[in-house]
Amino acid sequence: MIHGIINVYKEKGFTSHDVVAKLRGIVGQKKIGHTGTLDPDATGVLIVLVGRACKILPFLENTDKEYIAQLMLGQTTDTEDIWGKVLATGEIKPIEDFEGLLKSFEGRQKQLPPMVSSIKVNGKKLYEYARSGEAVERPLRDIEIYETQVLDAKELRFRVACSSGTYIRSLCRDLAEKSGNLGCMSSLVRSKAGHFTLAQCVSLEDVAEGNYKLLPMIEALKHLPMITPANEADIRNGKRVQLNCDEAQVVMISNDEVLAVYEREKENIYRCVRGLW
Repeated sequence: MIHGIINVYKEKGFTSHDVVAKLRGIVGQKKIGHTGTLDPDATGVLIVLVGRACKILPFLENTDKEYIAQLMLGQTTDTEDIWGKVLATGEIKPIEDFEGLLKSFEGRQKQLPPMVSSIKVNGKKLYEYARSGEAVERPLRDIEIYETQVLDAKELRFRVACSSGTYIRSLCRDLAEKSGNLGCMSSLVRSKAGHFTLAQCVSLEDVAEGNYKLLPMIEALKHLPMITPANEADIRNGKRVQLNCDEAQVVMISNDEVLAVYEREKENIYRCVRGLW
């Protein structure tokens, strides 16, 4: 059995689940998962966890993301992208200052998520309400857009760095609305997830041919502080430890091997929340 992380390039037409299912067959083991679902028509970085690395999934769910997207004006759809059912069409008003429009969305804000999404309301996913035609109030979500960049003003193609949980479909909807248009997302590439970039991705074909590198768990946990414990045996035994730091969570390491994730229990006392050896 192998243990580690594969930075997979998810191709168009595959669900994230499809990628995991194919990898199970390629590497010959069942314990494989992923973090950060991509829609079937989106492409880009999909972080796949293999074997023992599946244990770190809860600590990767809130990592920042970066996307390259394109806005199409003139119509709205039920999914807020071009692959959904068209709800309305309208005349296109040219956007004179696309860069300024993008910049106006930088910062912390509340975002209304798409109706066709997996967000749960009263234990039921929004897309389930949409399928059954039930009306339900969508909860506003706290997001942050760190940086935007216009890649092609004419084609309305842009890059956005944002917090986890940000819907780029909804950003496209809001960009169009603020410019006095109807609009939706016409393409999406995830170019970065945490520390993993598009340039580092490997295809399913690469993995099948053995042309890939299995990355250690420490690579995915770089967003958390790393601490070498005074007594490694205490960590392997899951004992509480005293640390002189201000962090809510830390990763205990030994010779670049991750041992466990610890979190503050009270004052400077930390407890083990997940052993990773």
